[in-house]
Formats: sequence, structure tokens, C-alpha cells
Amino acid sequence: MYSKKLLQYFKNPKNVGKIKNPDAIGEAGNPMCGDIMKMYLKINDNKIIDAKFETLGCGAAIAMSSRVTELIKGKTIQKAMKLKAQDVAEGFDLPKQKYHCSILGIEALQKAIENYEKKSG
Repeated sequence: MYSKKLLQYFKNPKNVGKIKNPDAIGEAGNPMCGDIMKMYLKINDNKIIDAKFETLGCGAAIAMSSRVTELIKGKTIQKAMKLKAQDVAEGFDLPKQKYHCSILGIEALQKAIENYEKKSG
């Protein structure tokens, strides 16, 4: 059901855990499947210098969470906000019924950035 690349990300996810004193936290969930993702960001000079996640969900949700953190590290907030679910899922051959996992990652990211913007005015 899952591609080799997706299984690699699920078995060896990167950036798992919390960031001490994060600059932003965002949480997103999908009530239909029960997946929940929490994203932590460390931001300096408008750039995401670190990103970590905690995800309760299926293999695809964990893989997509890991992928989002990889894609945003080193990017400005503005570039990170332009990231789309298609960008996250690219190359993973996600089954159609699991595409929502890439959307979940984007939603957690957007909520984290909104959280940061509220904090920093």
C-alpha cells in the first residue's frame, strides 16, 4: 500500500520531538481518521531555523510530518507559508485516501506561523 520512500520516512522520521522554548506551536487534527499533529518552530530573523513534530497517527501522517519539517528548515516564514500539500506529497505515491496527511502537515505549519505572528505582533 505504501511506497518505499514513504515507508523509509515512517520507519526513520526526522525532526521528531519537541523544541525547548519554541517560538511557535501549531496543532492540526483530522477528526475523520483521528490523526493529530503538533509542530514546533524555532524562528530567528524571520527564518525557520528548527522544526520538530509530534504526530499521533498512521504511517503516512508520520512520514508527511517529517517531510514538512525537512522542507521548511532554513526557509523564511513567507516561503514556508507558500508550501502546498502537493509539494509535501510529491514523490511519495500517497494512496488517495492518505492524501489528507500532507494537508494535515500544512495546516499544522500554518497554525504554528499564525501563533508566531500573534506572539511577535
